[in-house]
Amino acid sequence: MRIGSSIFLIALGAILAFAIQADVISIVDINLVGYILMAVGVLGLVASLLLAAPRRQNRVSESRSLVDPATGETITRRETRDTGL
Repeated sequence: MRIGSSIFLIALGAILAFAIQADVISIVDINLVGYILMAVGVLGLVASLLLAAPRRQNRVSESRSLVDPATGETITRRETRDTGL
């Protein structure tokens, strides 16, 4: 669920909970449906904001230098990796 659909559910739930005073079907309470839609919209909004937040990433760099005993050359190896999620 994205931010836009969450806001839509919150607005639709508020309209059903506070603006409509009709008794459509005696089994279904429109006010309760509105409160449920607002709660689902708020949960979706919180979840989408948490998932869209930037995460902390750690970058690890290693460098190793060795001398080849046969040729006498210096060999350097560099490795970089991310440890973030």
